[in-house]
Amino acid sequence: MFTGIVQGTGEVRSIINGASIRTLVIALPSTKDLAIGASVAINGVCLTATTIQNQEVQFDVIEETLQRTSLGELEVGHLVNVERSLSFGDEIGGHLLSGHIMGTGLIQSTESLGEGMNLEILVPHEMRKFILEKGYIGVDGISLTVGKVEHGKFSLHIIPETLRLTTLGQHSVGDAVNLEIDSTTQTIVATVERFLAQKKENKT
Repeated sequence: MFTGIVQGTGEVRSIINGASIRTLVIALPSTKDLAIGASVAINGVCLTATTIQNQEVQFDVIEETLQRTSLGELEVGHLVNVERSLSFGDEIGGHLLSGHIMGTGLIQSTESLGEGMNLEILVPHEMRKFILEKGYIGVDGISLTVGKVEHGKFSLHIIPETLRLTTLGQHSVGDAVNLEIDSTTQTIVATVERFLAQKKENKT
């Protein structure tokens, strides 16, 4: 599990394409106490550390993950958001995330506002029912609060500290970002849908 509080950015050092797996070699901000087999969120995607050499860590990514997330678009030199998995007793500063990406959104607009930034993100149709104003969402692994929601888009108001610690400020219009809906919202929406479906069946 993760909290969406990104601990810093890592740099993609190399990409190794295998027959069915792509290996990402990423220099992490810190590998202290990191063990092989540990979970690390890279741009919000839960990956497993397979090799550790100084600051560089290897992660194997299967084809399905490359298709469902923006990891397939990474190139050598790109920066990524990094969060280590929760340990017992850690403070939960954001909201609980699993690292299982539901889909990708597209940045529709960016606007600098002082030292902060406003973003608009277009959401895939099948995810729109989960996007609620003032609700939580994970964007590239960052725990954020949803702003205005309309026409299949939602807005984000990004504070300077988030821009400093993450890659959000480096995105341009048209870039894809990984989206994860928190489990509580998913459960509520699913429950309401079942209730309405049962109510409709009872009327027929």
